[in-house]
Amino acid sequence: MIWTSAEAISATGGNSTSTWVAEGMSIDSRTLTKGDLFVALSDIRDGHDFVENAFEAGASAALVSRIPKNYSGTKPLLIVNSVQQALEDMARYRRKESRARIIAVTGSVGKTTTKELLRFVLSKQGKTHAAEKSYNNHWGVPLSLARMPKDTQFGVFEIGMNNPGEILPLSRLVEPHVGIVTSVGTAHLAAFEDVNAIASEKAQIFGGLGEQGTAIINGDLDTTGILEETANSQGAKIIKFGYNSEAHFQLKEIRFLASGGTQFNFLVDGTEVISKISARGEHFALNAMAVLAAVREIGGNEVTASLDLSSWTPQDGRGVLKKINLDNSEEGFTFDLLDDSYNANPMSLMAGFKVLASMEGYKRKVAILSDMLELGPKGPEIHSNLAGNPICRSVTQFHCIGPLMKNFYDSLPQEKRGIWAETADEISSRVKEIVAVGDLVFVKGSKGSRAADVVEKLKLLHKPG
Repeated sequence: MIWTSAEAISATGGNSTSTWVAEGMSIDSRTLTKGDLFVALSDIRDGHDFVENAFEAGASAALVSRIPKNYSGTKPLLIVNSVQQALEDMARYRRKESRARIIAVTGSVGKTTTKELLRFVLSKQGKTHAAEKSYNNHWGVPLSLARMPKDTQFGVFEIGMNNPGEILPLSRLVEPHVGIVTSVGTAHLAAFEDVNAIASEKAQIFGGLGEQGTAIINGDLDTTGILEETANSQGAKIIKFGYNSEAHFQLKEIRFLASGGTQFNFLVDGTEVISKISARGEHFALNAMAVLAAVREIGGNEVTASLDLSSWTPQDGRGVLKKINLDNSEEGFTFDLLDDSYNANPMSLMAGFKVLASMEGYKRKVAILSDMLELGPKGPEIHSNLAGNPICRSVTQFHCIGPLMKNFYDSLPQEKRGIWAETADEISSRVKEIVAVGDLVFVKGSKGSRAADVVEKLKLLHKPG
């Protein structure tokens, strides 16, 4: 049981047409689980239009701001002035009564991976609640918080932003004991003057820290000072991670393993530690150090967490390596697919190229890239300049999708240019021209430019043995 009608009325000040008990909460009638409270948010579509669908799917009640037009009159409604406000009120109610130790994560790159790493290691140490998927915006954060069971011991929340002023109210809602900034880059530059302004916004995650809160900061950034200044203004304890000699968790050495994992050696306040994560990449090691710092700060066992890191694997679209078998009757007739297609910005693309450069034993390394979005007026220039980065030399051939990525494509040496296409559909229809036996194929792009569609077409080439 997550909510009773009495608790929900107390939290929101709304009126319920009858009593009810909810086992969960959902904003989507298509994925709702029987017993959920359906929250009729108005976003791209008006949730009130789907109240009856939710009841047909087994919803125990619906949170609404008006009687829906197609309402049958037989199921419980909790009627409030504003569904969004009521959702936030329920989140505050649940946070106030919770004794869980709470971590909040933000960053231009790595926030979802860090959240998932925390979920994984903490769930082995106590009852852990973490946000689903990338539920990190104005409705995702309160929904995740309102869903938190009363007996949760560790809570992990991801906080994102697209525009100035979005992080602070969400951090104050979550009231974390620990706030993490994984990185600061040019993601969402369309809404900010420069990277310093993005750093200032990311630093607002520390605005929700309570007394004796901890700020965990990437110590290798040009904007680390901005993050530290805000953390200090909140009276937070500061822990830095990274290569920087002043970092409390200082990365000393990385070794990529034949198994596909990453071994990393680091100093914790001067003591050397060796750990391993079952994903390839320097960025995974850095994220893992932030995780271990957070586990320590909320009273968990960081030694146990360090050992458990080796069992974690990334989610689809976030650096998963898959072998594609082109002919099930022919041994070795394969190529490897490195799927990093969930989202992209310049920082995460460079991290992906570093992973490519570290992987050996392939005939060719092929990159399929789609537009990086939300970069503002400098978007074309940013795409073009990336082609001159020396790390691109490790890639044999590039295939590019979209008008922004055309700037990157045109800046490449002629011998590295493969196919350029306006849309992902065009590249998807030509995947057989792109791949060959013995290739390593890397796919990366912003979610809105649909790089993931190309991944699905490449997976269809697989013939099970």
